[in-house]
Amino acid sequence: MRSALLALTDELRRLKTAGVKTVAVSDSSVAALRKVMATMGGAPTRKPAAVVAGSTSASLSMSASARAEGPAPASISHPPTTPPAARSYEPPPQPVAKAPEPAAPKLPPPPVFKLPEGDKDTRWKALLDLVLNDPTCKANVRPGKKVVLGVGSLDAKIMFVGEAPGGEEEIQGEPFVGPAGQLLTKMIQAMGLKRSDVYIGNIMNWRPQLPTVDGREQVGNRPPTQEELVYCLPFLRAQIEIVNPDLLVALGSTAAQGLLGQGSFKALGEIRGLWKDFAGKPLMVTYHPSYILRNQSNRSKRMIWEDLLKVMERAGLAISDKQRGFFLDK
Repeated sequence: MRSALLALTDELRRLKTAGVKTVAVSDSSVAALRKVMATMGGAPTRKPAAVVAGSTSASLSMSASARAEGPAPASISHPPTTPPAARSYEPPPQPVAKAPEPAAPKLPPPPVFKLPEGDKDTRWKALLDLVLNDPTCKANVRPGKKVVLGVGSLDAKIMFVGEAPGGEEEIQGEPFVGPAGQLLTKMIQAMGLKRSDVYIGNIMNWRPQLPTVDGREQVGNRPPTQEELVYCLPFLRAQIEIVNPDLLVALGSTAAQGLLGQGSFKALGEIRGLWKDFAGKPLMVTYHPSYILRNQSNRSKRMIWEDLLKVMERAGLAISDKQRGFFLDK
């Protein structure tokens, strides 16, 4: 029996040297080992610390006494169910850690400012100058790109609010000029208005950055962080103060979260089509035009259109029977 224990000890040493830390054993084998150790005068009084109830593996670490007399009680929780020499042990593969996404830069507190007295045009130009020269806005715009402020009629009844500029917007310095913006223009026209009749803006004044290879353009967009939204929100509030629209339309979940507060809803469908309030103005929440670019069904188009019909009614716009029937399934 002693020679068998020494052979087992040698095998455990070999496995430990090879980097193996656990082996599968059975409870009956542990009981047999306890009995053997008792006859040798070294029976443990409690279950070895390396054994975990219900576990199928055990530690291969050995005490000094094991090296002299054989395996210590805590060295083996369970003897292997097959002869060790007949097994092939390999350390489990280590998962490759994924590099974390770069965090958005830390921003200072939101700006505090007061617009000058004067007419709407004077105040808007003062705001534009303030935003274009804001150190944080400038620091977050890539070389050759532009800070973006809202555009449209300063006497608009309806103000559309998105989340942030995209690739085309940061080039032209105007919100909603890419594919989603072109669709928004068609939606406005379907309401019986021109783009120049409404005011269109974003909460963000710069395009949220993603890592790029030097000399390459940014590919894709990321949602703004809550910190970024909070920083830019005073500039949006100033635009609302200047334009003084009758109502606001939030385009998409990020814009709605930015206006209503983070965690104010879980899914946009919960509040889409409902009237809320922001800065003392009625706020209609609907999907972003990019939703239609991804979902071209009449059902998807009709959902947004029903929200816009509510906007038209509240703004006192005439609605024809033809408009009421847009995107209804035939």
